[in-house]
Amino acid sequence: MSDLKGGRYPETANEKEETSMQLPLQINFHNIPPSEALEARIREKVQKLTRITDSITGCRVTIDTPHKHHHKGATYQVTIDLTLPGNELVVSRDPGLNHAHENAYVAVRDAFNALSRQLANYVRQRQGKSRQHQQRDLDVLAM
Repeated sequence: MSDLKGGRYPETANEKEETSMQLPLQINFHNIPPSEALEARIREKVQKLTRITDSITGCRVTIDTPHKHHHKGATYQVTIDLTLPGNELVVSRDPGLNHAHENAYVAVRDAFNALSRQLANYVRQRQGKSRQHQQRDLDVLAM
């Protein structure tokens, strides 16, 4: 990934897409080969998160297949680390015995669904606190 702050311009299509989103996105594959199709799906999911709030400052997604010899098929563990101003949301979907996570797309979907719920709750809480402060200020002014 290029360092845009250092004056370099994006050199690959992936880097150009990241800058057009205005959101640093890092996708890591561990113990599995990288997949352009899976990366594209992750980018779509991250873009949908920006519909919930535009205050996302960064996102790191890691897809891993833990080495477990007693499993028949490979299961995927997905970890998403979402950075917001003054906060960080982390979701880790460990497949355990969930055989649906033998499909990387299902594992990614489940992780992003959980993160979407967390992010929506976070935004609601922040808005609620803001409304409480506004109401308190109005109450003080009314005195």
